[in-house]
Order: sequence, then structure tokens, then C-alpha cells
Amino acid sequence: MHAAISGLWPALLHPLSAEGSLDTGLLLSHARAQLAAGCDGVTLFGTTGEGLAFTVAERCALLDALLAAGVGPDQVLVNISAVALGDAIALGRHALSRGVCRQMLMPPFYFNQPRDAGIVRAVGEVMDGIGNAELRVVLYHFPAISTAGFSHAAIAELARRYPQQVVGIKDSSGDLQHALDLVRAFPALSVLVGAEPQVAPVMQAGGAGSICGLANVAPHLMRRVVSAPSQVSAADAELMNQLLALLSVRPDMPFVPVYKVMLAEQSGNPDWLRVRAPLCCLEADEEQAVRQGYRAIGERLRGV
Repeated sequence: MHAAISGLWPALLHPLSAEGSLDTGLLLSHARAQLAAGCDGVTLFGTTGEGLAFTVAERCALLDALLAAGVGPDQVLVNISAVALGDAIALGRHALSRGVCRQMLMPPFYFNQPRDAGIVRAVGEVMDGIGNAELRVVLYHFPAISTAGFSHAAIAELARRYPQQVVGIKDSSGDLQHALDLVRAFPALSVLVGAEPQVAPVMQAGGAGSICGLANVAPHLMRRVVSAPSQVSAADAELMNQLLALLSVRPDMPFVPVYKVMLAEQSGNPDWLRVRAPLCCLEADEEQAVRQGYRAIGERLRGV
């Protein structure tokens, strides 16, 4: 049912060098580790990866490096969302020229609450501008970040206009009922959720899998959930909740630097701590609280 995209696609964290550029070598190692852990593919330049903070040239170069390192084009989902529609078109064309057909696209996020007609028009202009029948688009619904989202009406209209190209929806609303409603309303589309505790119930209702941040630090855990959503153990559910609780161990912490602290603690590599503006590193007490919380989970983290 979900041949276009299904399974586990981690929203990769993107490491930075001391100079602030993308650390390609560390990113490649991380991507290989995710695939070796059983992930179906990797997602580049999502919100967890700070994607919108990088230029078109940076994004194209990193994709080229990933493919040159041996990651297959069918193992990559690339977020082409950009402020200027022309930049999204350029990113989409570049990815397709390298054989990467699976692409993710946010609605316009820089005007306050555009109407459905405007969202459909904007997405349509990107798809028409890319102009390639091989394009496979996952509509990226994350209203907490983009302010605008994809309504059922907009999804239905885009699927009607582009029945071969629109293949899925990434639901990062955090609303379980919303995700279940998408599954019921659009059975021909792959519904992939970002909220990890919702992966199992949505997949049992017909969802296709997950594009999530937690897989960066616990890919084996998320692989087990996606592979057997009806058989998630109490131990795995508890471990997931314990890890996710670290995102709010102090109030008002942005989730990306928290995940980077977790990965730095796990790997012993402080290079993971760097983020690009407008994000900033956690305060010292926040970082210490995340690290202490991670260590407290202890032996249960082996092999996650």
C-alpha cells in the first residue's frame, strides 16, 4: 500500500565544524550508522537537521557527498523546503538529477496563515517548476514551526492535481487524533508521524512509519517499534518516554540542541554540540541536566 515510502527515516541531526560549516565527515558517519542500525533511509535538512538554516549550495553539496560516499539515492529523503519557491525548485531539480526522487516540502511558512488556495498554488508552482514525473513528494505538516499547515482540503486538492507525485504526509502536529484522521482520510498516501509515542498506534491504524528525531540516538529502539507496532514492549515504551523526557528536563529548551547534547554524550564527541544561528547551545546547567538524565537511564541505553 505504501510502496513510495514507508518504515523508519531518521530526521538526521547535522553536525557543524568549528568554523560553522557542515561537518560532512561526521554527518556521513552518522548516516551510515543509522542505516546499519536498520533504518530504511535517512532524511536530510528537516527541522531536526536545522535544514532551513543552510544555503542551497550547502544543501546540494552535502547531498552530493552523501551519495558519493555510497548511500543510495533510494535511501534518502531530502527536505527541499525554502523561503523562496525558486530555491525549493532548485533543490528539487538538483536532487532529482542525482536520482533522489523522495522529497519533503513544507507549506509556505513566512506569511501568517495563508489560505488553502495559496498553499496549493505555492506547492503546485514548486512541483511544476521541478517538472519531473519521477518526483515523489511527502507533504510536511508541522504547524508549530511553519504556522501554516496542510488542511485536508489542501491535501486532497494536491493529491488530485498530482496523483503520481504526492505520495505521503509527514505529520509533526503531535496530535494523535490528527494523525489517525489523516490515515482514514487518505488511505492511498503514506502517513509518517514525527511524535515517537504515536508511531505504533498510527501504524496499527494503517500509517506507514516514522520520520523522527529520537532515532538519532535510539535507532534500534525505533526500528523495533516500526517493525512490530502491535508488539511494543512495556520496557521499550518506558525507555522511549524516558529519553523524550530529557527534551523538557529544563523549561523552554529548543529540541535540536537537546538532541545534540544527547548524541554528544552517547558518542563522546563534543563536536555534536554546535548549532547554527538562530539556534544556540544550551546553557551550562541545561546541558548538565540533559547529560545527567541520559546517564541516569544507564545500562538500558546499550544497543538502543
